[in-house]
Amino acid sequence: MAKKIALLAGGISKERDISLESGKAVFNALKELNYSVELIDPKNGDLNSLNNFDSVFICLHGENGEDGKIQSFLDLMDIPYTGSRSNSSMIAMDKFLTKLIWEKLGFITPKFKIVNSTTQFDELLSSLGAPFIIKPAKSGSSLGVSIVNSQDDLVKAYRDAIDFDSTILAEEFIRGRELTVSILGEKALEVVEIRTTNSFYDYNAKYLSDETTFSKPIDINEKELKSLKENAIEAFRALGCSSWGRVDYIMDKKGKFYLIEVNTIPGMTGHSLFPLAAKYSGMTFNTVVEEIVKLIK
Repeated sequence: MAKKIALLAGGISKERDISLESGKAVFNALKELNYSVELIDPKNGDLNSLNNFDSVFICLHGENGEDGKIQSFLDLMDIPYTGSRSNSSMIAMDKFLTKLIWEKLGFITPKFKIVNSTTQFDELLSSLGAPFIIKPAKSGSSLGVSIVNSQDDLVKAYRDAIDFDSTILAEEFIRGRELTVSILGEKALEVVEIRTTNSFYDYNAKYLSDETTFSKPIDINEKELKSLKENAIEAFRALGCSSWGRVDYIMDKKGKFYLIEVNTIPGMTGHSLFPLAAKYSGMTFNTVVEEIVKLIK
């Protein structure tokens, strides 16, 4: 008899629509793999019913999904689930905490400062140079992220970011190539490069634009790619993360790799990077889903 799995998707975050899309894809895969699965949307479903399942596959993005809250709830209910544990999920969701840990451990990440006021432009300019990035500390899908060149930009960027989180981060803008390393179990999958006509890989570029392209970075030698994969696994584990996830980088013009963030519940949509990395690694979508299920604990 197939394992009985509850698939959590939807929720109340501003990434709800992407979560539902991810959930639908994973749900279909689990069905094809002959698992007994039910999709539950925490927005209108009864989470106490999770007691009727053997395990939970979490496809919730953003607030209450990736921030450790649902993981803590499942820990209290003693129900096994996919992905990182509650504490590491909370840390990885918080870009400020993540960067503090990486910086302390000697990982390379862009310079950063907390923004408390829209009057800090000169201070931020002096510390980070121009342009710089403004982003909410706890948000995904590049929501609330802006590039700032002026005082007026800062005011608008701050207002946009504060809609998503009360902690606002200013970050040095690294010009270069956007790369991502997906992690499954103990290994890193093939590195994927993102090319977009937008100023950066924002929400539109991620989910709406047909002009965003993805490829394996064939002009980076195998030794560098191997080193990048090892760095991704180390950075992932430094936050206590496990099972599966994605680590994002910028490679500057000198070939230096900067850690940007970790995603503990990557998207599983048709535009998502994790399934693409798996494909480049010779794995089908269904195989990846089954491997994630095998890692449940």
